[in-house]
Amino acid sequence: MENRAPILGIIGGLGPMATAHFLELTVQMTLAGSDQEHLEAIIFDRPSTPDRTAYILDRRRPSPLPQLQQSARQLEALGATCLAIPCITAHYFLPSLTQSVGIPVVNALEQTARLLQKRGVHTAGILGTSGTIQSGLLQDVLGASHIRCVVPDDARQQGIMSVIYDEVKAGRPPSLDKVAAAAAFLRSQGAECNLLACTELSLLKKDYSLGAGILDILEVLAQACVLHCGKPLRPEYQNLITG
Repeated sequence: MENRAPILGIIGGLGPMATAHFLELTVQMTLAGSDQEHLEAIIFDRPSTPDRTAYILDRRRPSPLPQLQQSARQLEALGATCLAIPCITAHYFLPSLTQSVGIPVVNALEQTARLLQKRGVHTAGILGTSGTIQSGLLQDVLGASHIRCVVPDDARQQGIMSVIYDEVKAGRPPSLDKVAAAAAFLRSQGAECNLLACTELSLLKKDYSLGAGILDILEVLAQACVLHCGKPLRPEYQNLITG
């Protein structure tokens, strides 16, 4: 079989603005002097996919897996040679999703663990959905790389969920003080680096300064996809942890 030119398939709509930002990041990160030097991508933007956190916390809710698998298969049929999901919570379904297609799925969590190891980070704080935290997604992957994870207490986690669902997803101004309070709590628990483990929080970083020691997992995924597709990376995107 002939080698095909790399084409990135993006399982999008989880949420829609995060998908748009992810594509923007891949363009910004690629060292290209013309349109033709950028990576090729196919986006399946499917916001009707059931909520990932709702299902993880309550299995009586609709599962997003069937739609994720359908999107993955359709992208593969359209010619995608690898897949990415710009939704951190959706990585919970990655094992089943990977088995449903014959092309690789770029794993943002494993890429994050590698990056933190290279930077010598021993303890990371998680800013994400309750689904991500309660599923142990990051704790398991980072723990396998001997990186300890700390998470917000209940009150601060409720604040983060409010920012994600009541504000960013709803298109309302974000309460940055809630994010700052959770980040400060994680640092008090020993976090050397705080992870933006929800793509809605990635949108905050795009528009606001969130301080030093922040690593956006959506940026990690975009960087990994650019490199996976054989494109050179702009030098300013070599180090993704804010200074």
